[in-house]
Amino acid sequence: MRRSVSGAVFTAVAILAMGVLGARANNSSLAMQAKAESTEVKIDNFSFTPATLTVSLGSTVTWTNRDDIPHTVVSADDPKVFKSKVLDTDEEFSFKFDKAGTYSYFCSIHPKMTGKVVVQ
Repeated sequence: MRRSVSGAVFTAVAILAMGVLGARANNSSLAMQAKAESTEVKIDNFSFTPATLTVSLGSTVTWTNRDDIPHTVVSADDPKVFKSKVLDTDEEFSFKFDKAGTYSYFCSIHPKMTGKVVVQ
């Protein structure tokens, strides 16, 4: 009898612990998704950093020009999904990604500058 009671207590404690850990994992996942809601790509030294960015559906990506010369952010898709104005130093361009897919982009002033946003 004593063995079955202690076994039941052990099982109950194990189930509760798994529930708490599972809830923490879910909260971490939600926090990561919330963090991905707004993401920055830095434009500096003739490159986009990160060059490839993966975000959640509905996320907004903001490109910030940290370079001393102007740049643009232009979708490689036809028709263009997004296109910034010419961005001077410290200027920003933002776009909200409402459809899943892979979006390649480039700087129209310096076409060898390329990047990619993967929306899941």
